Amino acid sequence: MRTHLTVSLVFILASCSARAQMPSMVPDPASPSPQVSVTVPTGKQAIDSILDELTVEQMVGQLVFPWLLGDYASFDQPVFDRTSDLVEKSEVGGILISIGSPLDVASKLNELQRRSRLPLLVAADLEWGSAMRLVGGTAFPYPMALGATDRELDAYQMARVTALEARAVGIHMTFSPVADLNNNSANPIINTRSFGEDAESVSRLISAYISGAEENGLYTTAKHFPGHGDTGTDSHIDVPVASACWDRLDTLELAPFRAAIEAGVTAVMTAHIALPCFHPDDEQLPATLSETFMTDVLRDSLGFEGLVVTDALIMGAIVNRYGTEEAVIRAFLAGSDLLLMPTNIPEAIEAMVNAVESGRIGRERLRESTRRVLELKFDAGLFESRTVSLDRLPSAVGTQDFIAIADDIAARAITLVEEGPIREFRADTGSWALITYAEETNLNVGNVLLGELRTADNTVSSFRLYPSSGPMSYDSARTIMSRNDRILFASSVRPIAWRGHIALPDSLARTIEIVSKVKPTVLASLGSPYLLNQLAEFEGGFLLAWSATPASEKAVAAAVTGAIPISGRSPIRLSDEYPRGHGIQISGQ
Repeated sequence: MRTHLTVSLVFILASCSARAQMPSMVPDPASPSPQVSVTVPTGKQAIDSILDELTVEQMVGQLVFPWLLGDYASFDQPVFDRTSDLVEKSEVGGILISIGSPLDVASKLNELQRRSRLPLLVAADLEWGSAMRLVGGTAFPYPMALGATDRELDAYQMARVTALEARAVGIHMTFSPVADLNNNSANPIINTRSFGEDAESVSRLISAYISGAEENGLYTTAKHFPGHGDTGTDSHIDVPVASACWDRLDTLELAPFRAAIEAGVTAVMTAHIALPCFHPDDEQLPATLSETFMTDVLRDSLGFEGLVVTDALIMGAIVNRYGTEEAVIRAFLAGSDLLLMPTNIPEAIEAMVNAVESGRIGRERLRESTRRVLELKFDAGLFESRTVSLDRLPSAVGTQDFIAIADDIAARAITLVEEGPIREFRADTGSWALITYAEETNLNVGNVLLGELRTADNTVSSFRLYPSSGPMSYDSARTIMSRNDRILFASSVRPIAWRGHIALPDSLARTIEIVSKVKPTVLASLGSPYLLNQLAEFEGGFLLAWSATPASEKAVAAAVTGAIPISGRSPIRLSDEYPRGHGIQISGQ
């Protein structure tokens, strides 16, 4: 039977942290008071008072985060009711918010905050800026682009802007930066989400990112521990296996995590990957469920004292083998504090409660993790004010000043791998065939690029290809290419969860090779930098833009028309011919 929590504690202003003063946490004057008023606690003694009034079930609830889409929904729709039930009845500790407009996200979160007994901690994946989840937020190029500029200030600025926009809508924590070293070209899920493959360079950028975010009120999460980069399987589908043993792990994969901890990262997220060298008796044991990694290495060896967060527990690498109940228990016993997105949240909470009551989970261990969550909420100022002002969002999210920062980084990140005819393209205007490729769900890819090419006084004909495109579509694309003097392929091959591969369709790869032999051709990658591995007979220019965000597409157009210099250098090894650091430099005109 759940007891009702009533907490009334004296607030001492001097005890508030700087984060509690963030302007994005200004309360909405139109907002009604939460159901249960919880005044700001004042340090360890006050947190103890809260903990003393929580039941085991309520403590467990504070460790569980469900997923919520940020799109518009009236507050009486079933989908919102289900989340509201988790907040009011299961008393979950926070929300993982997904895609929606800033206004829709903020209004949903405000309402849930009002309904929650204790304030909710809100998190989101914001790896390449708030636009990853906020429609209209600032979209930076993917992190590997920052590896191509190799400037710590760029990482700091990306994180600073992301922090200001996130806090404005009521998001307190980002599940970024990605601290994985992408040292496996076959990795289908990390790729350009990583800053690169060099431990020293990635560590510097990780540290700068954490400083930029945390100094502006956004908590950070280094992921995926102990390193997901050198794997060839998507953990959303099955358990990836990494061959690293301690000597390799200690000197390479763990370096960015050490840097993150030293920089003051708030949380570390687990990886659902297996490292058989450490568990020869269970070679498929995910690190998420391994006490060796989550406690012995992360806590004891690396000295991390913050929150340990599981990667999503609905992912195939976990749920297919262990099921909902055993997964949450084993993840917690291994060392995690936050249990992210269990398949069935009420069942997961019940399983944890039963494990405590049976003695499998110690009550002090549960109290310790709950304390970490409550202390973070206190540090974020959520006991003082848990809602945000909707009126200020249009002046706080997606501003021109923020977009200009993203555009500047994207322009300096453009990396020329193979020159081909690009100097000819930059010398004068011409007749272009723009052939774009992206998955069917990403209909906007190429639109900004097309518009920018046309504003540069070029004649441009365009055609879209998709994974499902058949012979008739390719015939149409070839017809357009035959009518124009120069060809620009723009390909968005990117890491997508549950897909399991990251490559061009064979039919497109062959078309690019053939066309490059008969017409001046440039291939711009708006995603994976490894496309030349499929293009042994390609004879054109190869340009890396690292992502298909508007900033990156504008940068491609400026690079091929000569409007900007080309100065990026690859932060990864593309092949023996193109080692890390390769990049043909072209000055501006």
